[in-house]
Amino acid sequence: MRHHDTVFHELLKHVPWHRFDRLVEEHGADARVRRLSTKGQFVALLYGQLSGAASLREIVTGLSSHSARLYHLGAGADPVRRSTFSDANAQRPVAVFTELLEIMMKQAHRGLRRKLAETTYLIDATSARLNERSAGWARFSAGVCGAKVHVIYDADADRPIYAAVSAANINDITAARQMPIEPGATYIFDLGYYDYSWWAELDAVGCRIVTRFKSNTPLEVVEELLVTPDSNILSDRIGFLPARQARSRRNPMQEAVREVRVATDTGKVLRILSNDLDASAQEIADLYRRRWAIELFFRWVKQTLKIARFFGTSESAVRIQIAVALIAFLLLRLAQATQKAIPSPIVFARLVRTNLMHRRAIDNLLHPPPQIIQDQRQMSLGIC
Repeated sequence: MRHHDTVFHELLKHVPWHRFDRLVEEHGADARVRRLSTKGQFVALLYGQLSGAASLREIVTGLSSHSARLYHLGAGADPVRRSTFSDANAQRPVAVFTELLEIMMKQAHRGLRRKLAETTYLIDATSARLNERSAGWARFSAGVCGAKVHVIYDADADRPIYAAVSAANINDITAARQMPIEPGATYIFDLGYYDYSWWAELDAVGCRIVTRFKSNTPLEVVEELLVTPDSNILSDRIGFLPARQARSRRNPMQEAVREVRVATDTGKVLRILSNDLDASAQEIADLYRRRWAIELFFRWVKQTLKIARFFGTSESAVRIQIAVALIAFLLLRLAQATQKAIPSPIVFARLVRTNLMHRRAIDNLLHPPPQIIQDQRQMSLGIC
């Protein structure tokens, strides 16, 4: 019978281990470490994400039951202790994991790069609730603590290209100013990023912007464009935003913009804003509708991986767990791309979870493993 690695082993082959080892060395992550190496910690956290473990104890128990197979992954032969694991999550350099995530996102994106005119990115953030033990770094308000994951998402490739974690009280636009911007690309975002100066920066480097007007933002209309009768496009206008902001500050977004009013299926009217004066109104409306893809991505990650319940409460532990969860997402996408039998991402993730420590081929998870036929001659005791 043909030998197969475990499904977990197959997924880990997509990790750039040479880059990981270099990061461990650069950040001194294994300095004075006696029991659990950073690689062992990383493998354990990935196991927790992919197996659906709900606690450190569950991860440790699962790893102990598969210690023989994990040894071949280079994660170490000694059993993982919960206290050691917890200390590692709280004390190891977060940069090892966040920089590895950045490397893997860039590698995945490089292989899917398209023409800039076809590049569309979605920007949004999702919140994760934390308990009072995280109050020292993540207090949002009295009795409420949390973190935010800020993401740039490539909907066509179905994967993030940038991610950062902050305390929940950090404004979305503050985090957006730290994001890398690709000149000439299209960026779609919602009202959390309503900032004229940031829009002006995007506009200055040739980016197309698609977002929403606030209900109280006026538009000085200079041209009314024709719309298709009996469509969901109610109006299409070109105009200028207010010349002045609060405290009589000059609005840096001085160029003309577009307002497309769209009626949704529920009867709600949306005022969509764009700096693209040439595309059709329907194209702009369709672009804004794509924003929901990032909401579906956040829902998928929260339901399938572990960023809604945390294994630790320190800032390091939370940041590491979120980075590893997104790495697990990329590993699932990369592994799924190697086969064609399972097109559904959620079905593929469930099959990986079920078969994680089984010796199965990634492209054959839908079918039961072949039965092992033993040679009867070997079973014979030679008794006449």
